[in-house]
Amino acid sequence: MDKDRIKGAAKEAAGKVEQTAGKVVGNRQMQAEGTLKQAEGKMQNAAGKMKDAARDAIKKQQS
Repeated sequence: MDKDRIKGAAKEAAGKVEQTAGKVVGNRQMQAEGTLKQAEGKMQNAAGKMKDAARDAIKKQQS
């Protein structure tokens, strides 16, 4: 598993917590930052998945 997948999932979870906390306390900026962090995490996770797929394809081709 690529390290970007792990970091992306962690960033996505942290963003969800920040977004929810922003909603609870009524802080729109915190809520927006959480949403942004979630999106960054999703992108990083997707990049990690692509790296894993490429790595697997190369291994399969070499076999």
